Amino acid sequence: MVMTATDFTAPAPAAKLGRLAANLQARNFEVVIVQTGAEAKAEVLKRIPDGTRIHSGKSKTLEDIGLFDTLMGSDEYDFVRKQTLKLDRITQRREMVKLGATPDLMINSVQAVTEAGQLVVVSASGSQIGAISAGGEKVILVVGSQKIVADLDAAFQRIQEYVFPYEDARLLEMLGIHTAWTRTLILEREFTPGRTTVILVRDPVGV
Repeated sequence: MVMTATDFTAPAPAAKLGRLAANLQARNFEVVIVQTGAEAKAEVLKRIPDGTRIHSGKSKTLEDIGLFDTLMGSDEYDFVRKQTLKLDRITQRREMVKLGATPDLMINSVQAVTEAGQLVVVSASGSQIGAISAGGEKVILVVGSQKIVADLDAAFQRIQEYVFPYEDARLLEMLGIHTAWTRTLILEREFTPGRTTVILVRDPVGV
């Protein structure tokens, strides 16, 4: 496989976004297209019924659109990370995993999505993958249009060349450790109708 220089930050053309939406719907995903991160945040919040137990991965996308701060800062939301951030990630790791394993709603992003509609998530610990794949009763994925790539080879190229270096530098600054790419989840389609909603954002959000 020959790697070529690619701009992984540019927004996708409207026509490409429309084709992707159709392909995702054909794979049994619910799809919403919005213009901005603020609109994406609003779409997520209106899909959270009262009393919902919410979890999310550590997502730059959710931070960029202001959703993470809203969930953390409001008593209105039962957000698992309010509990897990108080725990020791070494001595209480098992408890952290259990708390996030079966939320009513899992909110996350992806590192790449192919034009055909395959959603790619990679992780070091894998803590978010179980809830996205099966543990969460409902899943919402917020995806900036800059994450659309031609195919799975391009998805892995995007992760290796662009996403991984960013995440490694961020973790090194925050915790003084390097990250690792140890797990990969590819969502080919949704088995349960209505379970997973993909919010496509025309403006680039996240990494």
